[in-house]
Amino acid sequence: MKSSILIIYTGGTIGMKNDAETGALVPFDFSGIYDEFPSLKRLNVDIDVLTMDPVIDSSNVTPANWAALAELIRDNYTRYDGFVVLHGTDTMSYTASALSFMLENLAKPVVFTGSQIPIGVLRTDGRENLITAIEIAGAHIGGRPEVPEVSLYFQNRLFRANRTTKRSAEALSAFRSYNYPPLAEVGVNIAYNLAAILHPTEISPELRIATRLADGIEVIKLFPGLGENILRAMLSAPGLRAVVLETFGAGNAPTNEWFIRVLKEAIDRGVIILNITQCGGGKVSMELYETGLRLQKIGVLCGHDMTTEAAVTKLMYVLGLGLSDEQTRALLRRPLRGEFTDRKSTRLNSSHTDISRMPSSA
Repeated sequence: MKSSILIIYTGGTIGMKNDAETGALVPFDFSGIYDEFPSLKRLNVDIDVLTMDPVIDSSNVTPANWAALAELIRDNYTRYDGFVVLHGTDTMSYTASALSFMLENLAKPVVFTGSQIPIGVLRTDGRENLITAIEIAGAHIGGRPEVPEVSLYFQNRLFRANRTTKRSAEALSAFRSYNYPPLAEVGVNIAYNLAAILHPTEISPELRIATRLADGIEVIKLFPGLGENILRAMLSAPGLRAVVLETFGAGNAPTNEWFIRVLKEAIDRGVIILNITQCGGGKVSMELYETGLRLQKIGVLCGHDMTTEAAVTKLMYVLGLGLSDEQTRALLRRPLRGEFTDRKSTRLNSSHTDISRMPSSA
């Protein structure tokens, strides 16, 4: 039986081709996808295409766009076996991470992909990325989807979406997952890493989504020479609710009394501070050194091995649920969609059916 796949084109480099007369880059018409890529007919899938209106440059993506995308997937959830989202690369990891939290009881593949070179250019990487993403979205084992989570496929590797970051503006292997293994590696065959793939804790014909995302999130990257007045100004921004604090190494920060005092003042005002490392690989271990312990004592939360993209979007999602401070902090301390490695737990995915019934769900 053929799988049915919905391709959602949001914008980005992958959707451009050369005009036959002028040579200029113009939008690609994905409705004629079988004409452009006859090889797709050999895949055991039926494909429909939907183009978001308007298409957007990924640098202009906002949480409102994420909500519209989540609603689009929800509204078509019962009609399709899987989804492929074509997206600009610059903020793809942010959008894909956000969707991993917003699609609360997802049990079907949602595969993000794009390209570094327009799909209409001879040397494009978009052709292979698109075809393989479609094949992965339609793959089943024992009658169930092979990869029933939000993932990101690029240059022969499939990653958990909320573990990715864009590592290069030029290389075709533009994305990396520094702290979690690929869900699949593609060569002559597609080799799935079954042990690494999340599986749903509940399966429902209806997709439940969260569309209320909190604002008031700030990212602060520490650097030698950051002064008290600047840090205080950053932490005194009107409407500030949470900070992703990018620290040194394994979660270390200056031990100056003023630094600790300024952070504690913000925490006492109700601002959540989440500690992640500036390093691409590795994790925050706040108990290793005195600097980390001091942060822990004043209430800074450990972000483990989360990416900036996952930390920002998780804060938006969790704060948007409208829970108490205690409940919010509890959710931030545990992995919800495999976004960090919890050494204390054998489970990478935590179902939170109880909290998803809060008013933020749609």
